[in-house]
Amino acid sequence: MEWITIVSLLVFGILLLVVEIVLVPGTTLVGLAGIILMAIGIWLGFRDLGLVYGYWMLGISVLLTAGAVYFGLKKQTWQRFTLTTVNKARVNEDDRPAVEVGEVGKALSALRPAGTGYFHGKTFEVTTNGEFIQTDTAIRILKVEPHRIVVERAIQTA
Repeated sequence: MEWITIVSLLVFGILLLVVEIVLVPGTTLVGLAGIILMAIGIWLGFRDLGLVYGYWMLGISVLLTAGAVYFGLKKQTWQRFTLTTVNKARVNEDDRPAVEVGEVGKALSALRPAGTGYFHGKTFEVTTNGEFIQTDTAIRILKVEPHRIVVERAIQTA
């Protein structure tokens, strides 16, 4: 076998080990393929090129693998992949809808038990206490919570 094939097996084996250590840790499939390619390359080096070149290939492979493991496990290697910026955005949790308890509006959709209500020219997501209310029915606000408006069917007085 030609020396270029043997060196290619070793190089691809080492590259797969580096990929396993740095990019996809924990999968072991890529690393196992790299070890197998390196073992085949070293074995072919001993068989076809002789003991001297076989030991050289073995030594270089061990040194490169040890270097990849050493540099792959250093903290500075992972700093390039780590998110270091802090998200300081806030959600305005104190915003309350511009509606009050007792106001009367209209159901724009069927409330089963959630749907859309219409108050003061604006639409709001509303919820009932379990009752079903048809579209275009008058509704009255029972409770206003930070993320929820509870309504009931408004009783029409004539």
